[in-house]
Amino acid sequence: MKINNVVRNLSLSLLVVACTSVVPAFAQVNINIRIAPPAQVVEVAPSMAPGHVWVPGHWAWHDDRYVWIRGRTVVQRVGYIWVPDRWEQRGQTYYRNPGRWERDTNYKPVKVKKAKKPKHWENDKHDGPGKGKGNKGNKGNKGKGH
Repeated sequence: MKINNVVRNLSLSLLVVACTSVVPAFAQVNINIRIAPPAQVVEVAPSMAPGHVWVPGHWAWHDDRYVWIRGRTVVQRVGYIWVPDRWEQRGQTYYRNPGRWERDTNYKPVKVKKAKKPKHWENDKHDGPGKGKGNKGNKGNKGKGH
């Protein structure tokens, strides 16, 4: 019985060590594209709703060829501009730089000013219809309508 416990404990210990010592495998696929992308497709941007921008389409590499990804409307990020996708040639190989948001160096935040209270705010809020000095409104009628 003692030998079984020793073997079981040793097996469990080895299993724990084996599981914790496994290093996750990181896979990276590099594809060298030696074919230049086709000419940019001209797209007409639709009218934009306030707070939206047009992200132009781009060529993407899929399997063994270029495919056109159509442009789209996205929500604008305040203080940023959209830099479109582009292909860059380095030597005989083409690399895609995906589109991204970059800080707009010309952006000036708009400061919202608080509305000021009228000069005589305290006096004005008591002088409305049916209120004010000497005017009791309908308080003295006691529901008689006069």
